Amino acid sequence: MEERSISMLPGNKRYSHPRYGVTLKANTSKLDMYGGRDPRDLPAYRFADAARYLNIALPTLRSWIKGRFYEVKGGRRFFKPVFYLPDPKQPLLSYTNLVEAFVLSSLRRKHMIDLGKIRTAIRALEKEFDSKHPLVEHRFETYGKDVFVEMYGQLIDVGQGGQLAMRQLLQEYLTRVEHDPSGKAAKLYPFVRLNGTDQPKTIVINPYVSFGKPVIAGTGLPTHVVAERYKAGDSIPDLARDYGRKEEEINDAIRYELRVA
Repeated sequence: MEERSISMLPGNKRYSHPRYGVTLKANTSKLDMYGGRDPRDLPAYRFADAARYLNIALPTLRSWIKGRFYEVKGGRRFFKPVFYLPDPKQPLLSYTNLVEAFVLSSLRRKHMIDLGKIRTAIRALEKEFDSKHPLVEHRFETYGKDVFVEMYGQLIDVGQGGQLAMRQLLQEYLTRVEHDPSGKAAKLYPFVRLNGTDQPKTIVINPYVSFGKPVIAGTGLPTHVVAERYKAGDSIPDLARDYGRKEEEINDAIRYELRVA
C-alpha cells in the first residue's frame, strides 16, 4: 500500500503506521507556554502557598516581600521589602522569589533577621553581581555567601564565630538548590522534616514540572495528591504500589504536606 503523508506543523518527525501504511508527522517541537519568558520570573505562587512550601510563617514572608510598618517613638516607619515581586500589581511570588526566601530563611535558625540590614547587604550584592536576585545565582554559593555574611555580620555586630555559623547554615541550605548551566536556580529541594538539615532530597520544586508545585523527585506526582489520598484512607504501601515509588518517598511526601516530624 502506498504511504500517504498527513501534513502537520513544520519541524516534525515522520512515523509510518505498520498496518495502514500512513505516514504521520509527530510534533517534536517544544511548545512555548510562557511567551518567550523564563517561567522562573513569572508571578506564580500565592503568599500562603509559598509560606507552606517553605515552612515559613506567613507574616514573616509578607514582610520580606512587601515590607512592613514598625512602631517608633512618635509614630510608625516602614521597612522596605527585601526582594522584588515580578509584578508589583499582583500579590504573587515568582519561583525566583521562592528560592530567595528559602535561602534567607537559613539565617533565622540562629539569629533574628534585621530587615533593614539584610536589605543593605543584599543591595550591595546586587551591585557586586549586577543582578536583582543574587541569592539565587550559583555565584552566591561559590563566593557570594562569604561576602554577604561578612557584610551582614558587621552590620549586626556578630563576631567571627557567629559569622562562621551563618556560613555553615547558608551552605546547608544552598546544597538544596540546583542551578542550570546559566547559573540560575533551577531546582529547589525543600526540607521534608521539621528538624535538622541533613535530610534526603525526595521532594523537589521545579518550575518546569507540574507548574512549579512540590512533587516527588524524579516524577511529576504532586505531594498534595499523595497526601490527600492518604487522608482519604489509602495506606502508604498501597500508594507506593499504585505510583510505582518507594514507601520512603510516599512517606516523605505525606510528611512534607502534613508537617509531621
